[in-house]
Amino acid sequence: MGLLSMFRGSAPAKKPSDDVLLMFAMLLMSCSDGHFDNSEAGSLVAFLGQLPEFKGKNFEELHAAACKLTNKFSTLPEAVQALSGLSSDTVKRKAFVLAADLALSSGDVDEEEDVLLTQMQTVLGIDDFTARKVLEVLAMKYAP
Repeated sequence: MGLLSMFRGSAPAKKPSDDVLLMFAMLLMSCSDGHFDNSEAGSLVAFLGQLPEFKGKNFEELHAAACKLTNKFSTLPEAVQALSGLSSDTVKRKAFVLAADLALSSGDVDEEEDVLLTQMQTVLGIDDFTARKVLEVLAMKYAP
C-alpha cells in the first residue's frame, strides 16, 4: 500500500472501457516516435468518425481519458499491457489493426513503431499469420 492509499475508496479502480483503450492504443502508436503531428491527429479523428465504438462519443473526452491512462505508466511495456483489458478478441484485433494502420500511414515505419507493434501483437494475443495478413493488406492500402 502506498502512502496515499488511505485517501482512496475501498472500491477497486474502474477499468477503462473499450473506446478509451482503443484510443489509448492509437495514441501509443501515434506518439511512439516522440511526435504527434497534424496528420496523425487527422487519422485519429477519421477513425473516430468511422468505428462503432466511437459513434456519438466526444473526441476531447476520449482523448483526455486515454491521456489520463497514459499517465499511470512509467514504461511503454507497462502501458501496452493495459491493452489486455480490452473486452474481446475481436476488439483486440481491431486495436492491432488500428495501430498498424497508423504506423503505416506515415509512409515509413520507424524502429519505435516496429517494436511497439510487436509488443502489442504479444499483449493482444495476435497470432503471426493474422499479423502478417493485416500488414500485407495495409501495405497494399499505402502502396505508392
